[in-house]
Amino acid sequence: MAPEPVELPEWTGDLESDVIAAIRTVFDPEIPVNVYDLGLIYRLDLSNPELIEVDMTLTAPGCPVAGEMLNQVRKAVLLAPGTKAAKVNLVFDPPWDAQRMSDEAKLELGMF
Repeated sequence: MAPEPVELPEWTGDLESDVIAAIRTVFDPEIPVNVYDLGLIYRLDLSNPELIEVDMTLTAPGCPVAGEMLNQVRKAVLLAPGTKAAKVNLVFDPPWDAQRMSDEAKLELGMF
């Protein structure tokens, strides 16, 4: 089972930065990299700060902790100052691949 977010980021007061920082507290249970830097977050809708909407995917469609990961991302987003509600949608289009990872994640995993 994946761990709950534990260490709170330093909030900046910028909604987008704070939501991203919050999402970065959630780690894939099988890969020691956060879900944002893994490229699993496809869309952040910040147009209504009272309801932040997130589209995310998984590294594999059959992930046994999919529901748990979505719930962890939702809980993390709710930590960002000013958010009242969050909705996380699971999407598989386009399919995830390693090219979506940040350079930091690739470096962490020794992919350079």
